[in-house]
Amino acid sequence: MADWLADVASWAWARHHNVLSWYVRPLFFLPFCWFAYRRSATGMVLTLIALATSMAWFPAPARPDPAVVHFLQVERDYLLGEWTPAKIAISLIVPLTFCALAAAIWRRSLVWAFVVVNAALLFKIGWSYWFDESGTGADALVVPALTGLVVVDFGLLVAARLRRRNRASDPTVAHG
Repeated sequence: MADWLADVASWAWARHHNVLSWYVRPLFFLPFCWFAYRRSATGMVLTLIALATSMAWFPAPARPDPAVVHFLQVERDYLLGEWTPAKIAISLIVPLTFCALAAAIWRRSLVWAFVVVNAALLFKIGWSYWFDESGTGADALVVPALTGLVVVDFGLLVAARLRRRNRASDPTVAHG
């Protein structure tokens, strides 16, 4: 069983070197927000499962970008290194981010959702430069992360505009 798990992990890790998975991962904020808005715990959980598996959706590149290889080695060293209380606290930021995002959307606060998403993606970029002292691998992360940030921000802004327009045209909503 341990050999099978190691083989699956190696298979997935090789596919994570495909930079397309880096562009896709931030986009999972959008369906997560949609399901939180619809108050669908099932949809939110399925989105998180899709996010967790998305690194293996694309084929392993024939020749991975050296910066990508470098950055993923930095991540691997971090994950397999000693787990200190500080590292545990930093790692808790990921589930806390999704909890905060769900709470913001559940309460219909697109402003707070915007704050959470932007803080999370900017934290990821900052973390990348902090732990990749050369910056070589972190540079490879910036474009996919910022592209995802722009797309998600745009999606949240469109959602806010649609919500505002729907509320304005709803005769059952008190205006003023």
